[in-house]
Amino acid sequence: MNRFAGALSMAAVSACLASTSAFAENPLGFYMGLGVGESTVRSDNTYGFNSYNPYDGYYNSPDHHFAWKAIAGVRPISILGAELEYIDFGHPGSDSNYYNGYYNYGPDSHPRAIAAFGVGHLPLPLPFLDIYGKAGAARLHTIVNGFDGPACQPYIACGGVGGNPFSRSVWDTRFAYGAGVQSRFWGLSVRAEYERISSPYGDPDLFSVGATWTF
Repeated sequence: MNRFAGALSMAAVSACLASTSAFAENPLGFYMGLGVGESTVRSDNTYGFNSYNPYDGYYNSPDHHFAWKAIAGVRPISILGAELEYIDFGHPGSDSNYYNGYYNYGPDSHPRAIAAFGVGHLPLPLPFLDIYGKAGAARLHTIVNGFDGPACQPYIACGGVGGNPFSRSVWDTRFAYGAGVQSRFWGLSVRAEYERISSPYGDPDLFSVGATWTF
């Protein structure tokens, strides 16, 4: 029993020494990581993107797509930090639809953003678990492309004759927010989180899982 207690004490002392050494080398708690998940992209069906087919805003549903992000952050104290992210919400395409004699040939969008967050961590009495919220600003770039054309009769390949291609690119700086939970072990953290950008061009959001490494 005494040997077991001694081993535990040595392990605790070693962990403290390693933590102190890591803090001395990285006083800001700098970390980097990656995340992947599923986004919801609503810019395909935001009224006003497609001036050729205003019905698009009412007859397409939100699109879901694979998304990814890169993360860099600092955590100088246990309850406060900051993060910079690059988020690619993916490139979904809507199915074609039909309204009033016109086909909408699958508008597709590709929103991406650079976001800066302040991060607040709950002061939990659990050394290996974090629950946090984040708020900040994002520079959102949304591109929407598509094509509208007259409806073709069955078995006739009209090829979009007389149709109207459209493309729009918009930059927008907007409020961004999120929340998450992560488990920490030594320098590795595994997290799950939700983030959203409040924008008139579709409020893209992302559920993701990821990992970061504190140097």
